[in-house]
Amino acid sequence: MNADDRTAGPESAGDTAATTRVRLDIAYDGTDFHGWGRQPSLRTVQGELESALARVFTRAGEPPTLTVAGRTDAGVHATGQVAHLDLTETQCASVNRARPSSRHPRGDQEGIPSLARRLNGIAGLDTDVYVRRSSVAPPGFDARFSAVWRRYEYRVADTASERIPVHRRQTLWYPRELDVAIMNEAAGALLGLHDWASFCKARDDATSIRTLQDFRWARLADGVLCASVQADAFCHSMVRALVGATIAVGEGALEARRLIEIREDLQRTAEFKVAPAKGLTMTEVGYPEDTELRSRAEKTRARRETPPTIN
Repeated sequence: MNADDRTAGPESAGDTAATTRVRLDIAYDGTDFHGWGRQPSLRTVQGELESALARVFTRAGEPPTLTVAGRTDAGVHATGQVAHLDLTETQCASVNRARPSSRHPRGDQEGIPSLARRLNGIAGLDTDVYVRRSSVAPPGFDARFSAVWRRYEYRVADTASERIPVHRRQTLWYPRELDVAIMNEAAGALLGLHDWASFCKARDDATSIRTLQDFRWARLADGVLCASVQADAFCHSMVRALVGATIAVGEGALEARRLIEIREDLQRTAEFKVAPAKGLTMTEVGYPEDTELRSRAEKTRARRETPPTIN
């Protein structure tokens, strides 16, 4: 896939009196990135954004770091990624001072929406990552732990589709015609709370128990097949494995019921190929009402420490 839910920044449990939590909504073309998480000597989305933040706050203390809703892998795109950062009073004041027409007292939060503009412009970010908006987060908000679901889309142009070169960086071109009806049937049968070890890359001390809330395929007006996949969270490579498995069903290489058997085996298999990253886009992250953000974050942390059981 894709993303998993490893932390990409400090896991603070909530707000403190000395800081203001800021939500960033982010979009990027993942083609030329080595994933979200910062890595020495490699270009990553987090690395680019945190470098820009360091430039914005160069005279305002230690630069802030980002915590993200879901860490995308190399080549995965996003139109609806969410991250948060915590700003000190000095950093908030520096944002306000930089506003061309600011008439607000130093230290207030009125300048926070302009932070996105500064990251996109003054900091000189490349055009393959864009901060759509910056806003003061509600009390208790945590980009990672407050989320109740993440949604991805995967695009496949099979031989029955029109292949448009300008979309090639976000679409898998597949060399056979696929049966979308049987793919959709196989996808729907997989829903629910399960252990997805067969569809995830194993990670030490990480649970593979997740609730797959929605998985469906549809053929768009241009003939491209699009999968919509939603879960409370995803483990590493889970979305791309699910897509690859249903593609195998769509071309007749696997029977739909075999996917359930593979899932129950709890073992990785060579019966299908994990789909390439290029067709995958993180489109949205869902959060509860503001009054429930803190309790949601606390419950999520507790579940990660003690994985749920399946009856």
